[in-house]
Amino acid sequence: MDETRELFHLTADLAADFYETLPDRRVLPDTTPDELRERLGGPLPKEPRDARLVVGELADAAGPGLVAEPGGRYFGFVIGGAVPASLAADWLTSTWDQNAALYVAGPAAAVVEEVAGAWLLELLGLPAHASFGFVTSGQIANFTALAAARHHVLAHAGWDVERQGLNGAPPIRVVVGAQRHGTIDRALRMLGLGAPTDVVRADDQGRLRADELRLTDEPTILCAQAGEVNTGAFDDLHALADARDAAANAWLHVDGAFGLWAAVSPRLVHLVAGADRADSWAADAHKWLNVPYDSGVAFTAHPETHRATFAARAAYLTASTHTRDNVDWVPEHSRRARGFPVYAAIRSLGRDGIRDIVERCCDHAQAFAVGIRELGAEVLNDVVLNQVLFRFATDDETNTILASVQQSGEAFMSGTTWDGRAAIRFSVSNWQTTDDDVRRTLAAYAGQLAAR
Repeated sequence: MDETRELFHLTADLAADFYETLPDRRVLPDTTPDELRERLGGPLPKEPRDARLVVGELADAAGPGLVAEPGGRYFGFVIGGAVPASLAADWLTSTWDQNAALYVAGPAAAVVEEVAGAWLLELLGLPAHASFGFVTSGQIANFTALAAARHHVLAHAGWDVERQGLNGAPPIRVVVGAQRHGTIDRALRMLGLGAPTDVVRADDQGRLRADELRLTDEPTILCAQAGEVNTGAFDDLHALADARDAAANAWLHVDGAFGLWAAVSPRLVHLVAGADRADSWAADAHKWLNVPYDSGVAFTAHPETHRATFAARAAYLTASTHTRDNVDWVPEHSRRARGFPVYAAIRSLGRDGIRDIVERCCDHAQAFAVGIRELGAEVLNDVVLNQVLFRFATDDETNTILASVQQSGEAFMSGTTWDGRAAIRFSVSNWQTTDDDVRRTLAAYAGQLAAR
């Protein structure tokens, strides 16, 4: 145990050392795949080796290839950091090594998910009776919610998909917006539903044009978006809920990976108006709640449907009669206890602290939009949340300047395509981002423009 304690202390020191480098660390590593293979590769080890040496050597070898994603100047892909309490709780989660599938395998893990799930429903303004499941990501949150949707609309049509499968099932009409996130299509493929049957045009901000929506009485899944990944725009959720209500057999799903968190802010909550009327929702806690990967959450307004979609029993699985078994709400059996980091983040920040993170990130986005316009860029979106979409005069200039800023290591954001032309996405999701981080990023762009 003395050696194990030394190992844990070493690991904590290595983690703290990395964290302390974030303010000044290159955001994008300056290394190559071959260099990393040289540092990390080698023949399959034959003999045992002291764990302290292994961990120390791993940290040393991997260090040059680590992206400073937890730091304040990483603005790519809507990736948040990890607040200290959630990070520490994640260490404990690995140490405790609880299988969160069954209450009997992890009583504390089961109850903490009950508590954290209820807190999330309240924070996101969702119905208190809604069910939830902690999953790996927004991708699997969409998959989980859409699986429940598939069950629901087919059951309404008299078909038991869990027993009968999809062969011979009534066709399901899947209606999406043109600017939906790619995880929707991927979830539909995994569910055997294929490509969306109806793609509704989007407006200039990426919102599904609700005025062009036409639902029929056949089994229908309507996918809405709270927070378009390029612009941050929100679909008209009340209009889509009205369309769902007017149809004979329709389910409304909201992909709100980061956008649903607008509900925590009194000044932003109008953006999610109507979200509470949906049938299901997908969110990512690793975004604005700032907990470590992996941490998606799926919610449904129909707990019976949700549980019927996933509940599975075998003779060796001991079902609980007094509390929830998490296996009944998610695609996995064995899994880590994702509720602990979420619980710790909410407990440490409180509603006010989470609101502060969301609002500060949106303020940083506004400040960056002003600054990048002053440098001559065209801002393409209404900056309503944490996303700034912009470009320079030509695609070549846009791509070259973005690559130069990325390669400088001063900041990172991702490129994209908008209206058939190159553009850049600036996304602020990290609790550590400061005014100075925004100024440094703008200065990096100014430097690259001056050098052209």
